[in-house]
Order: sequence, then C-alpha cells, then structure tokens
Amino acid sequence: MGVAVASGAYPALSVARFLVSFLPPRNTTLTLTLPSGHASPNPYPPPIPDLPSAPLPSSATADMPAPVHTPPLFPSHSPEALLAFQFSSWYPRFSAQSIKSTVIRPLSPAFREYLDSDGVFVPEGAEDVPAESTLSDDEDAADEDESADEPARFAFPELDAQIREAVADYGAVFPKLNFSSPRDAAWMLPASSPLKCMSPADVYLLLKSSDFVQHDLNPELVFEGCDPAPTPESSTAYELELVLRKWYPVDRARELRCFVRQENLIGISQRDPNYYDFWNERETQEKVVNAVTTFWENHIKGKWEQTQGDYTFDFLLTRDLSRGHIIDFNPYLPRTDPLLFTYEELHDLLLARTGSDPDAEAGARVPELRVVDSPSHPAASRNAPAHQHNMVPIEALAMSSGRDVQEFASMWQDEIRKTMEDQDSDDEP
Repeated sequence: MGVAVASGAYPALSVARFLVSFLPPRNTTLTLTLPSGHASPNPYPPPIPDLPSAPLPSSATADMPAPVHTPPLFPSHSPEALLAFQFSSWYPRFSAQSIKSTVIRPLSPAFREYLDSDGVFVPEGAEDVPAESTLSDDEDAADEDESADEPARFAFPELDAQIREAVADYGAVFPKLNFSSPRDAAWMLPASSPLKCMSPADVYLLLKSSDFVQHDLNPELVFEGCDPAPTPESSTAYELELVLRKWYPVDRARELRCFVRQENLIGISQRDPNYYDFWNERETQEKVVNAVTTFWENHIKGKWEQTQGDYTFDFLLTRDLSRGHIIDFNPYLPRTDPLLFTYEELHDLLLARTGSDPDAEAGARVPELRVVDSPSHPAASRNAPAHQHNMVPIEALAMSSGRDVQEFASMWQDEIRKTMEDQDSDDEP
C-alpha cells in the first residue's frame, strides 16, 4: 500500500502522529516488496567519512618551536679519531702553518723499554763528547765479576745518528712523542734555553725525566675515554714515535689555546698563567681575536674531517700579534687542560653559538678571549715555576736539600754523566 503525503504546512507534531498511524501493530512482520531491479535499502545510515587533515596555515607552523638538540658536554671520540691527534697524523696536513719538524718512527721496542725503565740515565754513546774511559786492562775478568742483577744497558746508535742529523739541520731541537712533550722536565736543561737539545743525550734526558710522556707509552691511557672502546686492531695500529721540532726562543706570553666544538671556534685562552699588561688593552684583545679567527677560518676550518669538528689547538702569535702558527693539536676531552675556562663554561658558549640557548646574546658568534686580567688573578703564578710538582724525580731528592734549581740541575747533570762513566768502566781491583 502506498501512502502519498501532500506537501503543505502541517505542524510537525501532526505529521508525526499521521505517520505513526500507519505503523503495523507490535510483533507484526512487515514485508516490503520492491520493484525488480531495485536494491534493498540499507536500514542504517551510512557512516560519515573521515575528512582529510587540512594543513596548518604557514603562520601557525612558523610559530611552533623546533625541537632543540643539546650537545653533550664532551664529544665522543673513536679510537681512529683519537689517532688523528698524534703528531704524525696532523703534521703533514698543516706543516706549512707549523714549526719545521722531523718524525722518527717506528721506534724499537727497546726504546720503549728504556723510557719505561726505572731511574734517570742516558743510553751509552748518546753524548757527543765521549767520557774518559777507565776500563781495566783485563776486561774479560771484569765481565765475569759483573753482578747478575746489574741494570739493563741501552744503546741506540741508529737513533743517535738520526737525532744528530736533525740537530745539524735545525741548529737545535726540542722533542716530543706522539701526543706529549716533556715540558715538565724543561728544568733539567739550562734555564736560559729550556727544552733546547743539542745532542741525543739532551733528548733522552728530557724524555726520561718527564711524567707527561709516560702517557704515550701506555695504549690504555692513550685510548682512555674512547667511544666505542678500542679494539685489539686499533691498539696494534698505535706506534710510538719521536718528534724532533726546530727549537727557537718562544715568548710564552704570546701562546694561546683555542677551543673548537662542532666546527665553531668558541673560546681562546692565554696559556701562560702570568699577568701581562698588554693583554688587558681592549685594542690588543680585538686584534688577537681577529687574527686567530682569520687564521682558523683560512687554514683549519673544514680541513680536518677526522675530528668531526671537535678539537683544541695551541697557537703562537707573531711579535706584531697579527698572525701566528700552529704549535699542537689536542682532543676536546677532559685530558686537555681548559686553562682559564671550565668545560662547563665552554659548553655554554657552544649553546649560545649554535642557537640552543634562547637567551644567547647577539655577540655570541665571536669567540670569547680570556686572559689573566690582574696580578691577583687566581691563575697568576709569578713565583711558582710551571709544573713544579713534576720537577724532582724521586732519585734526586737526596741531592736537592739546600740548593736552588739552577745549582741542583747542574749537579744533577754531573751525576748523570758520572753514572754513564761508571757504566762504561769496570771496577778496579
């Protein structure tokens, strides 16, 4: 039965009652027959389709803060990256901007054993002027009388010849190993020319008296703090090397240490912890910052991919403070002294430079220079010799009482020469 409802202005309630009157009684089955070809209507309304997400307006996207990645206090250094800081790795790349140097490697296991042995003595034949001999006529008999526990004797004639050749080329040399130089033993040679070596004996004396170079003898110390940890292969790849650099007088007041993080030059520190008037002139400070920044941008930045942009470099300014050259590189790790900074302060400078710090000032893109700004500065040490805690080997304590450093150093050298003579002679009957 079809029902036609004429269109009209029926009140809503009346229309509803009219329609209900045609519903079948309760529990009555209603069968609906449609003409052929018509599909049965769906008794349920179709679901509302999900509307595609509309893109946010560009203005809203611009207002959303970008995620901030805060770099760690220290970068991670793989064993391979750390080996980039040994002298023979970086020097060929930057030799034109550094001091003339000769690298001798590999060194014999006996040389490592000598440096690691107890006592302070120089190998046989290392002196340019042979010591007077007091050998007994009966050498064979003397050999039989030698005690079984006599200290090992060392001689490196080939290495001696290479050192003498470098001295002849450069006039004088100062030595270092892969990473470390014997600055703490400079007092062993005349104070007027610290670290100036004129013979193999001078080189050996500095290295043997130094605590600093002991670091380079132990691969565990060399790779300490590496991430990932070193493998046996990386430890095997480490070879001890002797570096002989051309010696000339250095004004320590012009030495700087520069800190680079994520390829950003963030800090420059005076190296010598003494007060100098010229360092506190504003014009001088601006000139130095400009000179260091220009040098770094022209000669170092982006040219040393092995370090991934994290390193420090020691820099020596020319007399007019307008240029300079590289003294050394060191890894950006706790083992490298931050001098007048702390690493936390350097980290803050990095955050300001990279935009991780929203409160950073506009001038943060200029590296910060720190100098000893007064004689009362905590770092000032006019009356304290550098590396004074390394000055006296344990074997020398018995001779040191009541003598100044110059007198004691002279006496100590005499004692070493005497020891060499004793090693080369036999006991007389």
